[in-house]
Amino acid sequence: MPEAHGVEVEIRTDGVTLRGDLVVPPAARGIIAFAHGSGSGRLSPRNRHVAAGLHAAGFATLLLDLLSEREARVDDVTRHLRFDVALLARRLVSAISWLGEDPAAAALPLGLYGASTGAAAALTAAAETPDRVAAVVSRGGRPDLAGFALARVRAPTLLIVGERDTQVIVLNERAQRAMRALSRLTIVPEAGHLFEELGALEAVITLTRDWFATHLRTA
Repeated sequence: MPEAHGVEVEIRTDGVTLRGDLVVPPAARGIIAFAHGSGSGRLSPRNRHVAAGLHAAGFATLLLDLLSEREARVDDVTRHLRFDVALLARRLVSAISWLGEDPAAAALPLGLYGASTGAAAALTAAAETPDRVAAVVSRGGRPDLAGFALARVRAPTLLIVGERDTQVIVLNERAQRAMRALSRLTIVPEAGHLFEELGALEAVITLTRDWFATHLRTA
């Protein structure tokens, strides 16, 4: 497959400018918007590694900072905005609207990929845009923080958690019970919260790629 080249983008919402990296491979089969959480952003090495795996499979990606540069500096100290799921979800919905107007992405089926608190934002945004979001993947996420939005999600959802991340497994099980949409909880053996173990992140990439390949195909 020809190499995918990215462009830097800016999305204005909530009176701030959000910066992102948009990569659209030739003949892309869908686009995945990443929702980062817990102090992470578009430069996260783990999320960029997952994005590269999706590019190789023919998916476009949007890696977006859901906080402005100023907000991120404040959050590094206060650590409160990363848990403001309503704010993060609202920003993600704005990004979904922006993608709907972008010539390279508007016609592509859309999936959301969320990590940590970004998973709650992704699920909340999916509940708010049921006709646009075709599938969701959560990696080491806190889907439980989506609260009542979980029951309104229509998109098939894959919840990925490391075997050693026992507290987060319990929270994901609780969230899954609240969901009405098709969902699957997959435990990656021997993996911790950050999937830093040998082969763990590659397992995440394979699971993510296959989920989107299945559920974006007929979107």
